[in-house]
Amino acid sequence: MIAAGGTGLVLSGCANGVGSGGSSKIDARVEATLNQMYAEVPDSRVLEQKSVGMLVMPLVTEAGFGIGGSYGRGALLVNRVAVDYYAQAKASFGIQAGAQQYAHVLFFMTDDALADFRTASGWVAGADIKYALANEGGRISADSVTTTNPVVALVFGTAGLIVGASLEGSKYSRILP
Repeated sequence: MIAAGGTGLVLSGCANGVGSGGSSKIDARVEATLNQMYAEVPDSRVLEQKSVGMLVMPLVTEAGFGIGGSYGRGALLVNRVAVDYYAQAKASFGIQAGAQQYAHVLFFMTDDALADFRTASGWVAGADIKYALANEGGRISADSVTTTNPVVALVFGTAGLIVGASLEGSKYSRILP
């Protein structure tokens, strides 16, 4: 039984190696997500122009009832080119109930913030992230666009409902898709 479980783990790892085509799937989802972001939040182009890099997470699924979690995969873009791929995971405990899916983009506004993200063995989103909030017309507040915060998060494309959702406590780890 243990041998079968170990074999399953080894074989499941084989599907995630270089040349598996996983990166092309993520790249296609990233491109579609960026197009959705530009359509829903036109001012996001201003954030992109001011940023030195952006982590695009096309689909994060979050669910919980007391105990919860979330997971998603995406790409880090520098000059609109995918330079690395990341998984985002979060476990949570507390007053929460429901499920939702959403996309988000982390805009790295300084070279130091981008370097810290890329060199961390696992970067955890904290309370220092500035959230760019769009109104119904897709306009982002001027404070978000001209922010001096090192990392700005834009969450959009939400489907479903969960109480108490945020990116805080999410861990981003580099992957080989």
